[in-house]
Amino acid sequence: MKIGKKLVNFLMGMILLVIIWQIVIWVGDYPEALLPSPLSVGNAIIALIIEGVLFEHLKVSLGRFAAGYFSAVIRTILLGMVLGRLPLLWQFIDPIVQVLRPVSPVAWSPFIVLWFGIGNMPAIVIIFIASFFPVLLTTVAGVNKIDRSYLKIAENLEIKKLPLMYKFIFPAAFPSIVSGLRLAVGTAWIFLVAGEMVGAQSGLGFLIVDARNTLNLDYVLAGIIFIGVSGFILDRLIGLFEGWVGKHWGMEKPA
Repeated sequence: MKIGKKLVNFLMGMILLVIIWQIVIWVGDYPEALLPSPLSVGNAIIALIIEGVLFEHLKVSLGRFAAGYFSAVIRTILLGMVLGRLPLLWQFIDPIVQVLRPVSPVAWSPFIVLWFGIGNMPAIVIIFIASFFPVLLTTVAGVNKIDRSYLKIAENLEIKKLPLMYKFIFPAAFPSIVSGLRLAVGTAWIFLVAGEMVGAQSGLGFLIVDARNTLNLDYVLAGIIFIGVSGFILDRLIGLFEGWVGKHWGMEKPA
């Protein structure tokens, strides 16, 4: 029932967006060459699906995203849990992180291309960088928020460091970690597309650039729509994962 209500709300929101889009075209008297109508973009989406072009590029983008995102998440959660347990070391590393964090991953693209060449790796590295900082900071913050009295009890019970990490610290810090995972999904997906626009020969970002170069703006908007929908689905998948883990550990959110 709850899922059905969310689906109805989503569809109503999309319908409202299309109506506003069409009204803007009518009021501004924009020609198709400047701002394609929803009907034109809908036809472009259908054409991309029938030709198989859309799913081909989407598959490539999702593959790059998965490689960069999960490689960053696994390493960063482990690193964040260790740094969260070493506050003195974190005092020196935190300023470095705060200086590097605001730098756009795309700004590193000249070096990334030089170091990793062209192809899939530049986009994967950009996704890795985009995912790294949100997950690291939320993981360290989550570990720091754990009640120290519980840690002392664990030490008195002589629980070894490794079991302590995955049996206690990770579950306790998970609510904070998952907020970083959701933030990293959006950030990484944005920069994946930006990375594909720079030097890739496939993917949704390349699809948009290629359509722009041929002045097919209806295909450009079709690509933008699928980027937004894909990002929305990825965010919801993280939410489902959060709910599954919360249920497994008895941390379900109240309905």
